[in-house]
Amino acid sequence: MSRVRVLVGTKKGAFILTSDGKRDNWDVSGPFFAGWEIYHMKGSPVDLERIYVSQTSGWFGQLLQASSDGGKTWFQPGVKPEDATPQWPPVKSNRFAYDSSAETGKPLTTHQWYDGTQKPWEFKRVWHLEPSLTDPNTVYAGVEDAAIFKSTDGGESWREMPGLRGHGTGPDWQPGAGGMCLHSIILDPSDPERMYIAISAAGAFRTDDGGKSWKPINKGLYSKYIPNPTADVGHCVHHIAMNPSRPGTLFMQKHWDVMRSNDAGDNWTKISGNLPTDFGFVIDINSNEPETVYVVPIKSDSEHFPLDGKLRVYRSKSGGNEWEELSKGLPEKDCYVNVLRDAMAVDKLDKCGVYFGTTGGQVYVSPDGGDSWKAIVHDLPAVLSVEVQTLA
Repeated sequence: MSRVRVLVGTKKGAFILTSDGKRDNWDVSGPFFAGWEIYHMKGSPVDLERIYVSQTSGWFGQLLQASSDGGKTWFQPGVKPEDATPQWPPVKSNRFAYDSSAETGKPLTTHQWYDGTQKPWEFKRVWHLEPSLTDPNTVYAGVEDAAIFKSTDGGESWREMPGLRGHGTGPDWQPGAGGMCLHSIILDPSDPERMYIAISAAGAFRTDDGGKSWKPINKGLYSKYIPNPTADVGHCVHHIAMNPSRPGTLFMQKHWDVMRSNDAGDNWTKISGNLPTDFGFVIDINSNEPETVYVVPIKSDSEHFPLDGKLRVYRSKSGGNEWEELSKGLPEKDCYVNVLRDAMAVDKLDKCGVYFGTTGGQVYVSPDGGDSWKAIVHDLPAVLSVEVQTLA
């Protein structure tokens, strides 16, 4: 029988939740890296035992961890075991290096560097890790301040993909409330040269040549709080999603507005329809039904909690515009949690399971595509990210 492994990053460590295909009874492992913020953890789709973890701390900076046995043991790529412990800062940490026309190969640590416009950039943390669809040793990292890095040796060394910051629009990028973060990376399974990213607050970008060059893909977005509401860049995109069976169709949860593109991001249309509010952070797509989309509406950009204290997921089975409220098993009152941008995921079972975590420490599962919900755990630290591996 198939199994699922849910990877949960929290404010105080990482947790792994496992169950069989019924997704009824769960084993909970962790916390791993207790006390550290785990911004994101994600498994390789090629080697299902390989997991990458972004581990960060305001005191000790940014580290990367990995597992080759499904989370039973952990190591820091590029760091000898005698130089580090699993739970505490190492003598030396993973090395990031960036490229620019003026300087190549400089170690990237917590300091400022400058692009061609002399704008200061600071390496603060890794927000998102995206393993390759074909090679377990290749993984991409989206960081703050916004840049994208690539490792081809399992995380031992990293180099910036400089075309993004070299695009020339960097001076118009601004930090969102959570920082100027590159938080979404989508790899196109039909074209190994194509990749999508999203930055808060700059917008969405696409490369068609493996990262050598990038173009903003924000046509159709409208943001009334920026000087030019329809500008090429400057939009606060919260998350983007794609079903691998429809690589040209993208869905977006913006600061306000839920959006859809049918042409690989060249044009976007609003699909908020009858949502009670179209502010939110997460968006995802049913793995078996590419026109079934999920969002979690939040009251507003100043009140990051559900309307009327009722936690609700909304589902559209028509690719947007017509939305239905999903409430069975979710809190009916006095619920004032948030669901952050990387905190929703789906599995690949015949009856698609949908998962999300909250800042109140709950992780919910719906084994029936959203019809009903159950809390797997209630009392974790605030959940920052949720990812799912479907295991044979």
